[in-house]
Amino acid sequence: MGHSWSERFHALGPIYYRDSNGALLVYDITDEDSFAKVKNWVKELRKMLGNDICLCIVGNKIDLDRDRHVTVAEAEQYAASVGAKHYHTSAKLNKGIEELFLDLSKSMIEKAGDDNHKNSKGSNRKSVLVVDDDTPQQQEGKSGCC
Repeated sequence: MGHSWSERFHALGPIYYRDSNGALLVYDITDEDSFAKVKNWVKELRKMLGNDICLCIVGNKIDLDRDRHVTVAEAEQYAASVGAKHYHTSAKLNKGIEELFLDLSKSMIEKAGDDNHKNSKGSNRKSVLVVDDDTPQQQEGKSGCC
């Protein structure tokens, strides 16, 4: 008998996330099972990557708050207990999405800065390069290409 898709993915999972600097773990606030799956992913990511990854736990579908089955207090308490940030979003209403991605990006850049400091002491952690699109154009006639 063959293995299920989830069993195969779980076995191959580290290939997909082993070099990750951040993760968004999204659950449906109306579905307790989806929150339980987030907890399983947190365990997996912490086991494989330790505290080197920035975790964001996201309660989505806040537009359906009247059907909520995962309380805000429970979700925020769990996120704090595993060193993750918790966010409330509605993809349908485009609420909280921009804040979520901006905060995750900022956290990853700050973590990379910490890791760059550690790199000078022998760590092999990758760094993050920040590119500013507002830099002045190169002077005419000078090659800027690699």
